[in-house]
Amino acid sequence: MRIVVALGGNALLRRGEPPTAELQRANVRAAAQALAPLAREHELVITHGNGPQVGLLALQAAALPDVAAYPLDLLGAQTDGMIGYLIEQELGNLLPENQPLATLLTMTEVDPDDPAFADPTKFVGPVYDEATARALAAERGWVVKPDGPHWRRVVASPKPQRIFEIRPIDLLLRSGCVVIAAGGGGIPTMFARDTHGRPSNVLGGVEAVVDKDLASGVLARELAADAFVMATDVPAVIDGWGMPSARQIASAHPEWLLAQGYPAGSMGPKVEAAAAFATATGRPAAIGALESIGALLDGQAGTLVSTGLAEPIRFR
Repeated sequence: MRIVVALGGNALLRRGEPPTAELQRANVRAAAQALAPLAREHELVITHGNGPQVGLLALQAAALPDVAAYPLDLLGAQTDGMIGYLIEQELGNLLPENQPLATLLTMTEVDPDDPAFADPTKFVGPVYDEATARALAAERGWVVKPDGPHWRRVVASPKPQRIFEIRPIDLLLRSGCVVIAAGGGGIPTMFARDTHGRPSNVLGGVEAVVDKDLASGVLARELAADAFVMATDVPAVIDGWGMPSARQIASAHPEWLLAQGYPAGSMGPKVEAAAAFATATGRPAAIGALESIGALLDGQAGTLVSTGLAEPIRFR
C-alpha cells in the first residue's frame, strides 16, 4: 500500500511545552515508534506541522538588530530541513540499516487571489497572554487572535492548489524510500503577475502558511495514495465536542461529516482534507491518535471517512 501520514503538532511539541530541541527530539522519537511498522511494510510518505518552529525562528530573526524580518517561506524551508532531519534519524534508528529515507523540500502553489490573504487565521509561534500579544502586534505589525485561553500570531492560510515535487516524491517511493515531504503544508509559493495582472512563469515565495492537513490531502490525491491518515492528539472526530452527549465518530460518509461544520481552528481542516480525499479517490481517510495508527487503517480506532459505507454515520 501507498500511505500518506500527516503528523499533528503533538508529534513535535505538545501545547504548552517549551520549544527546546530535546523535547522535540523526544516527541519525534515517540512518533517514530508508531510509524516504524508502516515503514517496514508499505510505501510511506510522512508530512508534519511546523507552526511553533516557524514562530520561534521568526522571533529569533526579529531579535537581530538592523536585519529585516525573514519571510515565512524561507522560515518554512528551514523548519522542514530541521524537522525532516529529526524524523529521518529517529525513524531510521528503528528500521533496517539499508532502509533509505529522504526529506524533500516541497513547494505548494497557492492562488494570489485567495480570500485568505484578507483574513489571516493560521496560528504560528508560541502562546501569549492578551496584553503581551497585543504589544507584540503593535511593535511588529502582526495580526493576533485568541487561541483558546491564550493569544497567538495569525497569518494568511491560502488553500493549496498543487504540490510541485510530486514526480520526485513518486520516484523515491518507487525506489523503496520513506519520504518526508510537504512539511508545514509545504513552502507557500505562487506565480507573480505581469504588468497586465496576468500570471507569469516567475515563481516566488508567499508570506503565508499553508494548512498541513489540506496540503497533505492534495499530496495524497496526486500520489494516488491507497490511504490517507491524519494523526492527532484526540482519539477520533467527536460529535458534540464539549457536551455531555459527546461521542466518538467511528465512521462517516464525507458529505455527512462536512455538513457538521467543524471549526477552521480545530478539526475543520482535517475533516475537509479527509472528505476531499475520500470523495476524489474512493479510498479511505482516517483521523485519530498517533499511537493507534495501525488500528486507524483497519477501521478499529479513530474515525474512518469513506464513500463506500453502508450507513452515513456510525458512532463508537
